[in-house]
Amino acid sequence: MNWDIAKGNWKQFKGQVQTQWGKLTDDNFDVIAGKREVLVGKIQESYGIGKEEAEKQVKDFEAQSKH
Repeated sequence: MNWDIAKGNWKQFKGQVQTQWGKLTDDNFDVIAGKREVLVGKIQESYGIGKEEAEKQVKDFEAQSKH
């Protein structure tokens, strides 16, 4: 997955992210704005998990999202 493309198409892409991590709010999505490292942090906060687990979830998501 190319996060530069995700940033550029964030409005369309965030639907996929929201489906994966439903606890994230619209405010979270405004802050994330297609930035991978911010997404990882917001997943940690929203789900009460560590950075390693959040990174793993994002990596798994990236692998699923490749076309």
